[in-house]
Order: sequence, then C-alpha cells, then structure tokens
Amino acid sequence: MAVSASAVKELREKTGAGMLDCKKALEQSDGDIQKAIEYLREKGLSAAASKAGRAATEGVVESYIHAGGRIGVLVEINCETDFVGKTDQFREFTKDIAMQIAAANPKFVRREEVPADELEKEREILKAQALNEGKPAHIVDKMVDGRISKYYEEHCLMEQSFIKDPDKTVAALLNEKISKIGENITIRRFVRYELGEGLEKKQDNFVEEVMSQVQK
Repeated sequence: MAVSASAVKELREKTGAGMLDCKKALEQSDGDIQKAIEYLREKGLSAAASKAGRAATEGVVESYIHAGGRIGVLVEINCETDFVGKTDQFREFTKDIAMQIAAANPKFVRREEVPADELEKEREILKAQALNEGKPAHIVDKMVDGRISKYYEEHCLMEQSFIKDPDKTVAALLNEKISKIGENITIRRFVRYELGEGLEKKQDNFVEEVMSQVQK
C-alpha cells in the first residue's frame, strides 16, 4: 500500500526509527501506526518505543522565570534513575522544555489530553468557518480534519515545533534524548503562569522576548 509522508513523519517522531524503517513498518502494517510501532519494536529498530513501557519515576520539576518575572513555568519531567536525572544532558533538556512552554504557551502535553467536548466544540467552529468561506460541503470534513491537526500543533506541547530548531517537533526532540541517554523519559505535566493573565492589559509579545533570551 502507498504510505503517506505524514504517516512516516508521525511514526519517526513516536519511535526515533529511521525514515526507511518507518516506511517499511507502515507498509507491513497496512498504515496502522500502533501495529507499525510493534513491528519496529520486534525488529529492534525503535529506540524510543522499546523503552516506552519502562517505569520513569525519577527526574526533576524544572522551573523557568522569564526576565522581569512576567512568565513562570513549572514542568515535571521523569526519567528512570536518579543518576540520569542529575546529568547535564537531562537537565539541559528539561530547561529547553520549560522555555518552550514559556514561549509557545501550549495547553496540553499531548493530544490525548484534549477534552472530547473541547475538541468537538473546535470542530463545530472550524466547520462553520469553512462553510462561511463558501467551501463545498463534500470537502468540509477533510478541511476540518486538516485544521484540527493544526490545532494540535499549536496547543499540544509534543506536537509543537521546537523553538530552538523549528524543523523538529518536541516529540522528535524527546525521542532523540531517549535514544542518546538510554532511558525512558516522559514529560508528565506542567503549569504556566503569565502576569495579569485574565485581566485587561497591554498585549506584549512574550514569544519574541523569550526567544531573545534563547539566542543570547
């Protein structure tokens, strides 16, 4: 069967396996992502997936306070051992993720956390927008699916472009670290506070400000 580039990309991000291996796994699994992951694990080709079932109960709660104290982030990132949790490589990763959250303002860690009612409401809004744009009814559902994918990319941390390297997602970065460090690593939860959030105030571009700190 024909395998789409987007499916290969998704499988690579979930497993850290090579592009050709992902393509073959999808072909062998009739395009089913979960079956493809199992195929890669059986073949020993998935560095990240082979560690995904291992308990990760150590790690850190990383913090980031934006210059001037206007944005604050706490994020819990877990690994398997206390030793790895204290390494420079792991701590650098946690700092990058905290800064990512400050700059990109995700609402969820992963798409599975988006409440069903919120997702349905978003679908209704996007469908109404497409119809108001005069799009033919028979293609509206496909358009909505595409825009829902964009919604995930904007609001789910794992699917956002990494601020230091927009060519990769946070999920791809995580899988790289799992492969290099050799332990399962999970981003469990986070909170983000912004000064005056919910109050009427002057709109500042905090993303640009955070990125200016990254580039120093």
